[in-house]
Amino acid sequence: MSKLYFIPGSQDLYGEECLKQVAADCAEMVGFFNEKMGDTVTFELLPTVETSEICVQDMRRVMDDDDCVGVITWMHTFSPAKMWIKGLQLLRKPLLHLHTQANEKLPYSEIDMDFMNLNQAAHGDREYGYILARLNIAHEVVAGYYQNEDVVARIRRFAQVAKAVAHSHNIRVSTFGNNMRDVAVTDGNRLECEIKYGWEIKYWGIGEIDTLAENATEAEIGGKMAEYAEKYTLATDRTDAVREQARYEVAFDKFIAANKCTAFTDNFQDLYGMKQLPGLAVQNLMAKGIGFGPEGDYKIAAFSAVLMKMAEGRKGATGFIEDYTYDLTEGHELELASHMLEVPASFAASKPEIQVNPLGIGGKADPARLVFDGVTGDGIQCTLVDMGDHFRIICADIELVKQPEPMPKLPVARIMYRHKPNFRIGTEAWCYAGGAHHSVVSTALTRADIAMFARLTGTELIAIGDDTTEADLQKFFMKN
Repeated sequence: MSKLYFIPGSQDLYGEECLKQVAADCAEMVGFFNEKMGDTVTFELLPTVETSEICVQDMRRVMDDDDCVGVITWMHTFSPAKMWIKGLQLLRKPLLHLHTQANEKLPYSEIDMDFMNLNQAAHGDREYGYILARLNIAHEVVAGYYQNEDVVARIRRFAQVAKAVAHSHNIRVSTFGNNMRDVAVTDGNRLECEIKYGWEIKYWGIGEIDTLAENATEAEIGGKMAEYAEKYTLATDRTDAVREQARYEVAFDKFIAANKCTAFTDNFQDLYGMKQLPGLAVQNLMAKGIGFGPEGDYKIAAFSAVLMKMAEGRKGATGFIEDYTYDLTEGHELELASHMLEVPASFAASKPEIQVNPLGIGGKADPARLVFDGVTGDGIQCTLVDMGDHFRIICADIELVKQPEPMPKLPVARIMYRHKPNFRIGTEAWCYAGGAHHSVVSTALTRADIAMFARLTGTELIAIGDDTTEADLQKFFMKN
């Protein structure tokens, strides 16, 4: 179970009784958080920072504990911030600065200087906030009484994002083949991805999968076919093509397990001995939380794995998608998002069909794929692009909608959505910002989740939504 350490701040100026009360209050707070959020993360109290040495010891504990995904700090009393410097310089995990009090209301008729000295977050947290800013440490600030529903919800969000950040540093993307030839936005600096986000981008030839697929046993293939029969509707008599996708999924499963991969890419231009472009196999893997990027797009493969981790335990779908084509009916503009094959099964509004249809690209046999209409509801579309000297996340609010009419001749899965605040500003903003055509769509996450991830990783964020105006467009283009 993932863990957050809770570190309070104080000093020895106010006497032993004060420090005992700080410890008792913090133990009560940690107990409350475990009761409210124990299904997401566990909280553990560390010794109160009274000296620089204690702070260093606490932060070493944070960094040495592999189960720890982040830390929450709070200044119960005034805590001179110089004693936090050396410890904070050791911290490389997400930090939440909780600006709260043990008491909700002031005891107006009873308040004295002992109470004032004990309950000094208004004082101590500002001192502490300064040193965080001075050290340029990425962090999240949450203000309010710790038992308030909004405060609990924001701390829960921090826990989920912190878990995603921790997962990010364990991401290993296997790229089968390179990027699609001449495509710009899917390329970039792989080394910088690892330095900044922890993503290991490793190359293998697709022949590795082809060989594993050829060696798949009848029992292994039969197991996948049984899974498909339970989850999906078989709408084809070409079971040979479906079995071929089952072979691929068996192969990917083995490869992913052996190489500890959390995401992968392929490329229709580099399929070696493969009979089909992986379709159904990839769709099923994505629905299980494996990140994917087509045409060698390692950034979206890793980013989708991170966001799927962030969305764990929430209702809704999260996964890769591609901007494809529009309905430009004035005042009712919609986008049809899809891909050649690989739309995650988690987006299906009803039981998907397994179909076998010609692909017309890649020069291989007709691949089996899942075909379905997509879910509806509020969501976000986000992507991560390499701007040369920095990374940029673009996150747009969208509304996923039901397709206005049936599409019986479209042989691929799809979702449809409406851009916010409207089609023109939403899409122009995306283009000005340099947004990719590969993205992650989620009905489980919100812009606030992505904003927190951006803050904690020091990534530039451009947000698009109902609050975006015409005047913002030039800012997006010029932003650096």
